[in-house]
Formats: sequence, C-alpha cells, structure tokens
Amino acid sequence: MIAACQQGFVTSSPAAVFEVCDARDMSQFDDNSFDFILFSFNGIDAISYADRLKVFQEVCRVGKAGAYFYFSSHNLQGIERELNWRNQVSFNPITTYVNLVMLALLRFHNRALSLSQIKAAAHLIIQDESHNFRLKQYYIRPQAQLNQLAADFSQIKVYSWKTGLEITSDTELNSNTDMWLYYLCMIK
Repeated sequence: MIAACQQGFVTSSPAAVFEVCDARDMSQFDDNSFDFILFSFNGIDAISYADRLKVFQEVCRVGKAGAYFYFSSHNLQGIERELNWRNQVSFNPITTYVNLVMLALLRFHNRALSLSQIKAAAHLIIQDESHNFRLKQYYIRPQAQLNQLAADFSQIKVYSWKTGLEITSDTELNSNTDMWLYYLCMIK
C-alpha cells in the first residue's frame, strides 16, 4: 500500500510522506502534527478494548486541537440483528440457504456467547466472517462508542453505512442495525 501511494502521489504531491506504524504507538510523529486522521475500514476493530483506548489517546496526541478524526467501527446492534434466523429468510431460496449457513457458522464460532449476553453488552469481541472466521472483531453499540469518545473528542457525528446520512436522534442511533457505522469527531 505504501508503494502504491508513493507511486500515485509522486507527481501530484512529491513531498508526501507515507509510513507504516502501529496506531497504538505513533511515537515517530510529534505531538500536534496532523489536521486530519483517518483509521479506515474498521481497522480499529482488530484490537482489544484497552488497545482501542490507546489508539484514541495517540490520535489525540498527534492530532492538533480542532483536528478531525474519522473511523468506522462494527455495530453490535447490527450483529444482534444478524443472529435472528428470521432476518436471514429471503424470497430467494439460494440467498436463504447462504444466509442460514453463515448464521450457523457465526453461532458455531461464538458458542460461548449467548443472545442474552450480546443484548446486554456494550461491546464484545466476536469471531465474524472476516477471513473465513479467523479474525476476532470488536463490536460496539453506538452509544457506548460515543461514551468512549466523549472525554477527548467533541462535535462527534455518526453516519450510517447504508445511507451515508448522519444519524441525528438518539432513537435512530439506538435502533440502527447497520453492520458498521462511521464516526467523525474533533480533537478537543
């Protein structure tokens, strides 16, 4: 990816710098270095709860006051919906078959989790279909995500994965079943 970016930006932005780093420790960057920070494609969900909080701290450290931070995260309310077999039935029998097989695999790989645990949790680590059920992903309820961000970020906005529109009411936020959501916030 670094090589592709370097090649793509060589003419338009020859001074652009691309580096590989661990978002939990961005010590190669000075404090207050960035105006915009993007953590793309639910990447933040591949780490633990404690490491997730470290990422937020590092983002606040390397971002300038007023900088924007944008990321996406798996929605626990979405997976809760997916675990209901009735939501997997379609008029297309092939689609129904595939959906039910995927549901069975999801339940098999998460045998220790009961539906009541999922309903009660603010966040969970779930082994989902990513890389044929080999990856564990962090899922969080939108309100819990807002609570995690509140200490260090302001003007937090949540966007629907399906529509791209901002979710503006608590009712809409608490009933949203998109598989992931986008968060845009400003560093305090």
